[in-house]
Amino acid sequence: MTPSSFFGTSLRRDPNQPADLNARIEAQLRERLEEAVDFVCLEALVKRRQALSLPPPSADNTRDRQEFTQSVHTFLAELWQAIAPTLSEEQRQKVAAAERAPGDETQRLLGVHVVLARELPDYWQRFETGRIVYAKHLESGGESRGLLGRLFGRG
Repeated sequence: MTPSSFFGTSLRRDPNQPADLNARIEAQLRERLEEAVDFVCLEALVKRRQALSLPPPSADNTRDRQEFTQSVHTFLAELWQAIAPTLSEEQRQKVAAAERAPGDETQRLLGVHVVLARELPDYWQRFETGRIVYAKHLESGGESRGLLGRLFGRG
């Protein structure tokens, strides 16, 4: 065994994960963010459906998947817009690079939030505040445009 291979076979690391520490951190952060956003948006969708006496969403239903995807985009975009005014120029440049990354809209929005989570020590507190406001606002049946911005003092 060569000295460079001593740490390449960690028993704790999934062999499908990237070997680079920064890439692994980003992958884990993206995974946690995806789980959190899925929870926020699915919970809001289910509660909204219950309030309207509609059947719960189904993963097999194309329309339900579109509604879910749209809620993910709305939540992430609103949260990003609420956080944006508080960023430094350096942080804005990192976010801009994430916005230009290849992939669909969902992947780009998630990439932006991965950058925000890495850059902002209070990101998860802001995320939780945004989650609470988003859920309450959807339950009330109100329009969400600018809601999180008002929450974070921009409107």
